[in-house]
Amino acid sequence: MASPMIPAAPPAVAAVPVNPAVAAPAFLTSPADTPTWPARAPTAVKTASRPAAAVAPQQAERAFARTGVALAVAAISGVSQKARRQRRRARASQVRRHQADVRVTHPSLAVEAAVRAPLGRYCEATEQCVRRKTRTVTIGAVKIGSEHRIATQTMANTLTHEVEATVAQIKKCADAGIDIVRVTVQGMREAKACEHIKRRLLEDGYTTPIVADIHFTPKVAMVVADHVDKVRVNPGNFADGRKSFDTISELTEKDIQEARAAIEEALVPLVLKLKMQNKALRIGVNHGSMSERILFQYGDSPEGMVASAVEFGEICRKHDFHNFVFSMKSSNPQVMVQAYRQLAREMYKRGWDYPLHLGVTEAGGGSDGRIKSAVGIGALLLDGLGDTVRVSLTEDPELEAGPCTALRRAAEGAVGKGVAEPFLEGPSRRDGRFERRVCEFPLDVPLNTDGSVLALITADMLQGLETGTLCKDLGLHLRADGDVQKDWKSVDAVVIDESITEPVAGKVKDLLNVPIGVLCSPGAHVPDGATLLHECGTINEPLPQRLGGHAVIFSGEEPVEVIEATMRLADPRVVLLRPKQHEGVTFVARRFFATLASLNLPRTVPVMLWFRYSSLEAQGSDDVVVRASADFGSLFVDGLGEGLLWEAGSVSADELRESSFNLLQASRMRISKTEFISCPSCGRTLFDLQETTAKI
Repeated sequence: MASPMIPAAPPAVAAVPVNPAVAAPAFLTSPADTPTWPARAPTAVKTASRPAAAVAPQQAERAFARTGVALAVAAISGVSQKARRQRRRARASQVRRHQADVRVTHPSLAVEAAVRAPLGRYCEATEQCVRRKTRTVTIGAVKIGSEHRIATQTMANTLTHEVEATVAQIKKCADAGIDIVRVTVQGMREAKACEHIKRRLLEDGYTTPIVADIHFTPKVAMVVADHVDKVRVNPGNFADGRKSFDTISELTEKDIQEARAAIEEALVPLVLKLKMQNKALRIGVNHGSMSERILFQYGDSPEGMVASAVEFGEICRKHDFHNFVFSMKSSNPQVMVQAYRQLAREMYKRGWDYPLHLGVTEAGGGSDGRIKSAVGIGALLLDGLGDTVRVSLTEDPELEAGPCTALRRAAEGAVGKGVAEPFLEGPSRRDGRFERRVCEFPLDVPLNTDGSVLALITADMLQGLETGTLCKDLGLHLRADGDVQKDWKSVDAVVIDESITEPVAGKVKDLLNVPIGVLCSPGAHVPDGATLLHECGTINEPLPQRLGGHAVIFSGEEPVEVIEATMRLADPRVVLLRPKQHEGVTFVARRFFATLASLNLPRTVPVMLWFRYSSLEAQGSDDVVVRASADFGSLFVDGLGEGLLWEAGSVSADELRESSFNLLQASRMRISKTEFISCPSCGRTLFDLQETTAKI
């Protein structure tokens, strides 16, 4: 058995006093790692009767939900999901209000030993991408872990009992470059079909590992384990069963121990069988399907997801079974990123080195699904977390191969990239406390406080474009009377490359009147209201105040004293961070934001991230979209950056603008359209989900 790999780091985390009768999990009791995920501490549990309490108003909304985001579902249950969520949140809020309650979870979540945490708290390094050290887990012919290449996965959407159709689809996925394929196994018919699926694949020379997806049915898991290479179980329903959200009014220590005993009774036979046959297990937590008990204790939070995963991991370890991986999926990339980071922190403390399977569930299709997945998965890969990935699209499964391999290329290219030395950050990001920068937005530059989209255009292009084409590229509305107005997805500002000539000045005035912000180099023909754009290092004296003010471009590599002097001399309305190259931009930007925060400037200025991807154009559109989404998303999910300028010559201006808005929405910043949460189709779907979603 491989020994846990613990990196050298600062002094060990202080031991947490544990009441032997009432043990709280280490990741919630260690002060350095106490999250501020909107009041999601574990629910207090009483050992005596609870007094009645009024249900809290509906103010316990999910931390990153936004008004206007809609949920599209293919089937409607008797009781709406919204009503269930409201009852769940109200109950969790009610329980948390009892201050006299004692915080209780299962004793197995206590710290095993004082383990040294890495500098990054949840990742190996603060200054560059270093892959987290994980043990090797064997899944049939594929090995995953830090000593192996990141594996790609998908899920078949055929009816599993239709053997030939399922075999044909798995072969198509393997031919497209997928390493591992999962199939849904709802019952005994599908479990028995897996025997024939595996045999047929081997007969045709395909050694692609098959994973059985199990929900609610431990008995089915025991049967299918004989025929597949890995079994995925969902801790939210493997033993606890279906949820009514009306059965738990309080939890005692006895209730928790009984629930854990029931989980162990259901899981241990499967664990022992997998161990005996040298097969693998995925403990696959899903944010949308946690058990009723976990929801009661934690709410639908990342902390609850981690507690659920650790419960199952403890049982595996108790029986000396270590051939397993974790996943912590959510349809919200921000929740997903926080959950994986929280689990990584907990594993570092415990000395665990199990691999991570990364995925954003129910991501959707087309550009939306690719961007949403890349924001969540990419943000983690750029920090060195993740050993296998699945991009969940509402498309045919073989089409997931492209974005999966693009993410793998991005991760492989990121290793070792970043900045030269470790740097100090405020504790919030590394410790899991989400904080968005509170900026002072200018009144004379029309930026959007939820996230701004900027576009790059040359002076020659601006002069030569007809009004209709310009409106299309910038998302403006051209009325029948010739008047130009902003629309729902209009860019907020343009950066004009090259000097403003007299003929171009008229077009600039037209944009300013829309109003669209204009950032351009100083010159004789620049109209009032435009923002003068300066390179850092060119400012040697205080700049005069003017309508539109000034903006400064930094590369992120300037010394601290240069950044401070420039900010004080320019007093900019907005800052643009434009790194010299796209490799390592996550770490360059984090260091830049940390520097700004340390300067004690008179006001916090909005920062627009300006990243360029010309060198990726030869690799294909998936690579450009995935890499950019990972880079921007890795910062936006931590509240770093107030907008973006996405520069990629191979992508049209209209596509870049649309993708920029999709990226802001995926990062839970600016909501610009109704969002449809659509599960990737699988054998449980009895209609064409892709066609239905397109119609919706």
